[in-house]
Amino acid sequence: MAHIWSEEAKLERWLEVELAALDAWAQVGTVPREAVALIRASARPPTPERVAELERETNHDLAAFVDAVAETLGPEGRWLHYGLTSSDVLDTALALAVQEAGTLVLDGIGGAFAAVVRRAEEHRETLTIGRTHGVHAEPTTFGLKLAGWAFQLGRDRGRVERALEGMRVGKLSGAVGTYAGTAPEVERLACEALGLEPAPSSTQILQRDRHAELLSALALVASSLERFALEIRHLARTEVREVEEPFARGQKGSSSMPHKRNPVVAERICGLARLVRGYALVGYENVALWHERDISHSSAERVALPDAFLAADYMLDRFTWLVDGLVVRSERMRGNLEATGGLFFSQRLLLALVQSGLDRDAAYRAVQRHAMRAWDEGLDFRDLVRADGEIAGRVDLEAVFDLDAFTRHADVVFARLRALVSQREAVNA
Repeated sequence: MAHIWSEEAKLERWLEVELAALDAWAQVGTVPREAVALIRASARPPTPERVAELERETNHDLAAFVDAVAETLGPEGRWLHYGLTSSDVLDTALALAVQEAGTLVLDGIGGAFAAVVRRAEEHRETLTIGRTHGVHAEPTTFGLKLAGWAFQLGRDRGRVERALEGMRVGKLSGAVGTYAGTAPEVERLACEALGLEPAPSSTQILQRDRHAELLSALALVASSLERFALEIRHLARTEVREVEEPFARGQKGSSSMPHKRNPVVAERICGLARLVRGYALVGYENVALWHERDISHSSAERVALPDAFLAADYMLDRFTWLVDGLVVRSERMRGNLEATGGLFFSQRLLLALVQSGLDRDAAYRAVQRHAMRAWDEGLDFRDLVRADGEIAGRVDLEAVFDLDAFTRHADVVFARLRALVSQREAVNA
């Protein structure tokens, strides 16, 4: 990913676009084929140092690049950049960079997805308490929790794929998009050679809603990873201690407290997500430009796009590592599950009383009375209910207090997950 966004790679892509344009001009008969052949034989990407040296005089990076390439071309160099404006090269080359970088991000999402699916299957029957508002709700399984992450990663992948397709366009339409100095056929031929589609309409630039969509998709990937990492951080708290990050031999969790094993990678993921979401805002701000183009988007974009891709790529790598090595303490999960003395059976008891013919509000109040007492006095909810003859005489408490009932439909979710995995495998085959 770092190489894709390097100065060297950028200059290579600029030259690739220039040469594709020359080939197109030769095909339509404007530039002599012999000249293009000589240029292709001699043209080399200039060094970033040489372009920077010329830019100090030209104060224009693309013009400095063209001058640097032309230095070695002789008389044929006059055809380089023929009919083009700077953004023809910049935006088309940027589209190429985005496709390369997007492939790596999609690979990263695929790796994260595979890791989450593997751990979900491993823990499909590992009971844990579900929490809403941070408070114990009803039992679920750790595998079901992870299955939800996998589906979200699947949606993330789809969003990135769509955004990349929206960026699979180039433009060689000239100073204001009217082809005054070039020709639609040249644009079509050049874009085809580069693996892109000609933009159906452009000004001096490609419109930035495409770039904003891409940055939004990356921001959603980052937000998903933050959601997962935040859950790991919560579950790793000392009072909960249901999971732990991998902790290597020789690692130090704190400079002062030798006992510490902190969720530092999960915290790092959460922090970087803030950056990537910030870059999405930059993308939105870049959509509105003056007339056919100003340059206010350029400086911000040169930071936002590479950084967003680099951060997302790194986050995906670290998240995959985190999931692969995550220590899952199933015995602690079971202990936390029982910490409230069976309070999580309250809804099952409520439904059973309603089914027995009791008015819903009366049933709710009867269950709540025992639940609040168990909560306040640290008693076992099940024991209080069993001692209530009015309730015990109306419902089958053994059936109500059946722990397996909470996860009896888990197979439905995992069947859907396996279908998603099969679908992705078929697409990638």
